[in-house]
Amino acid sequence: MKSKHPASILHAILVAIAAFAAVSCSTTRRIPDDDILYTGLKGVSYEAPDSVRLPSAMKTSITNSVNVRPNNSVSILGYVWRYPFPLGLWVYNNWPNPEKGFRHWLYEKLAAEPVLLSDVRPEVRTHMIEQILDNNGFFRGTATYELIQGRNKKKAKVKYTVTPGPGFPVDTVELLPDTCHLYHLIDSLALKDRYLAAKSPRFSTDSLNIARTRIVNGLRNRGYYFFTPNFIEFLADSIARREHIALRLTLASNMPPFARRRYTTGKVTVHLDRYQGGGTPDTIATRRATLIQMMPSRFRRKLLDEAITFRKGRVFSVRNMDRTQSYLSRLGIFNAIDIQPCIDTTATDRNVLDVDVYATFDSPLEASIEVNASSKSNSYIGPGLTLGLTNKNVFGGGEQLSVKLTGAYEWQTGHGRKGNVFNSYEVGLNASLAFPRLLAPKFFRGTRRELNWTRISLGADLLNRPHYFKMAQFNTGISYDWRYRRYVSNTFTPLKITYTKLIHTTTEFDSIMTANPAVAQSFKSQFIPQMQFAYVYDRAFGRDNTLNWSFTVQEAGNVFWGLYRACGVKGEKRLFGLPFSQFVKGQAQLVWGRRLGRGDNWLVTRVAAGAAHAYGNSSQVPYSEQFYIGGANSVRAFTVRSIGPGSYRGPEGSQAVDNFDRTGTFKFEANIEYRFPIMGPLHGALFVDSGNIWLLKSDSLRPGGTLRASTFLKDLALGTGFGLRFDISMLVVRADLGIGIHCPYDTGKRGYYNMESFKKSLAFHLAIGYPF
Repeated sequence: MKSKHPASILHAILVAIAAFAAVSCSTTRRIPDDDILYTGLKGVSYEAPDSVRLPSAMKTSITNSVNVRPNNSVSILGYVWRYPFPLGLWVYNNWPNPEKGFRHWLYEKLAAEPVLLSDVRPEVRTHMIEQILDNNGFFRGTATYELIQGRNKKKAKVKYTVTPGPGFPVDTVELLPDTCHLYHLIDSLALKDRYLAAKSPRFSTDSLNIARTRIVNGLRNRGYYFFTPNFIEFLADSIARREHIALRLTLASNMPPFARRRYTTGKVTVHLDRYQGGGTPDTIATRRATLIQMMPSRFRRKLLDEAITFRKGRVFSVRNMDRTQSYLSRLGIFNAIDIQPCIDTTATDRNVLDVDVYATFDSPLEASIEVNASSKSNSYIGPGLTLGLTNKNVFGGGEQLSVKLTGAYEWQTGHGRKGNVFNSYEVGLNASLAFPRLLAPKFFRGTRRELNWTRISLGADLLNRPHYFKMAQFNTGISYDWRYRRYVSNTFTPLKITYTKLIHTTTEFDSIMTANPAVAQSFKSQFIPQMQFAYVYDRAFGRDNTLNWSFTVQEAGNVFWGLYRACGVKGEKRLFGLPFSQFVKGQAQLVWGRRLGRGDNWLVTRVAAGAAHAYGNSSQVPYSEQFYIGGANSVRAFTVRSIGPGSYRGPEGSQAVDNFDRTGTFKFEANIEYRFPIMGPLHGALFVDSGNIWLLKSDSLRPGGTLRASTFLKDLALGTGFGLRFDISMLVVRADLGIGIHCPYDTGKRGYYNMESFKKSLAFHLAIGYPF
């Protein structure tokens, strides 16, 4: 059987060539005599007097209802575009379709059934347009269509003509008679509704449905739990006043008696089940609920009174259901939460709702793994790995103990080291204990709607550059995360102490440090006592715009310096026998996203800047606190620490330059990225990145590295590229290929495009998550 496949493939190719050589009518040869091939929408035109103007959203809705995709077309940014090679139609009209075999399989893969005019049914779509007009208050409107044909009468586009009638405003709204609490409440909510309370709004069924939902939400938050939107009806009268609508609000005749009742909260019972199932029930009464907990399991019972917002005897509110669900969910210790109100059939008062809360503990242990890698054509390679383990319920109150082991390895083969392998690695072990509450005095202004955290951290990192140095860093600190608004989060770190120490240096490194005193100062062993504040504003404006603005300010050594000065200590001040660093540092970032068209196409831009300045007890900002650029989340045409500061390049053939003196005290980045879906979870991206780092203090040994307004634009590295993202919501795996356009230092090439070669301008990055 295998020997026949080449002949079959050759036959298929010959048939394909014959099909492409066929005349244009070959795409309609199998079209029935009483039908026509639909080739797309010619357009929608509107014939209306100047006094009648349709909203743009309504025009979009009309276009969407008639814009059927023809054969050989693709939807880009919400618009349908036809490409000129109807391969599927050619195969369908000219190839035979055997019952089985390779040619049958190939036919099924290539052939596309024609989209016929009988499939589009334009006469039905004109009625759809008229219905849209009526639903939006443009009564007495009409819609027609015509076929636009060329020389081939078996093909046609469709053009629609819309003639809307005048827009009918709502003249009056008649409410329910104020004869009971339910009617009074409905009238009150209707009078506060934005649409119903507006002056002569244009009639719109969508707006009425939204108003009905808002009224029902208000009722359900005031005790009428079983009331649903279909129990409210609006009757419209267009006869009382010409070209105006009179509305009457009424209740459905089939509304059951229990929907008219106003309920109060009865008994609240919380059932906590183990994630393994089974266990022994333990019942205890708390201040706000009865807890039935399957043992053994960990749960701080004080949290129950904080999470349960129901109050026995008070009016039942759906808002309390949502808040209770939210408060329990944000603890992060349950994998399922279900709240079920039910009428207490044993009570004499049938207007009481008992509440049962069912929650199942999640597995307390959670493991995570993150992998990233980068590669450049000049032989830089750098994979990285992060392993994490978290206990999400250490003490039974949602406390999280996390341990992360990180590792990164990079090397450069050949080039400049006589064939030796230049490699380095970085390993780190970091642990944190997070409490879902503020363990601090009540000077933070938070909100109960959000969870606030206290975090205690401890970590150690080891950085090894085999030909130069080995550095260790230890840190510990405490921080507070809280929210006082829905879109604003804050982090305050009152104390973080970092200790850096050079464990080992080589003769080559010592000679470089002797020749570069400024760089040497940033590497000295020292303590870094810090205080930091971070602010994040993250908000979505509708479905089409997102905004994220963040800034961080931090200082180091100022508190200790002030204490020493108060005690009369002059000169260099030390902590545990070592000098401590003193500097200020600030960073800011603005990310804006805009949806393009109707699909999941986004244009995302970012601008970021930062500055750091050492003074007092330090002449240089510590190496670990300086800025660097390049990599998977920065200017992606360049690897980490491969450019900067400014136009500085370093001695020819120096490998040290490409590793540890590519840092600065000022940073600027700008990025723009177009993200679009390809198929299923696979997405694509096109991007342009620009940025660099500079020195705020001049360094004669790094010429061109100082920030200057006259050379700022020339010093900006520029790159472009494309990437793929595999997005499954909870995890995004990203691969980006950056292409360098402009290098900030002298490469020997003239002009703005000064890359040494196209091959050397490529950089590949594999990472987890979006870059910004």
